[in-house]
Amino acid sequence: MKRFIVDRIENDKAVLECENGEFVNLSIKELPKNIKEGDVLVFEEGSCFLDENETKSREHKIKNMMNSLFED
Repeated sequence: MKRFIVDRIENDKAVLECENGEFVNLSIKELPKNIKEGDVLVFEEGSCFLDENETKSREHKIKNMMNSLFED
């Protein structure tokens, strides 16, 4: 099982960042529908799916980090 984060979407390609920091470009046609930047994708046994729990967890962590940086 490999996890990737959607770094950005450019035209018909998604730029995915692997856990090891490497980047991969894939056609958005090969990925789950309606993905967006920051989503966590899991590739396992020839299929790909959106990990909603991990995506929400990352969003929460990032929001908390941003809030702590900009507190008065």
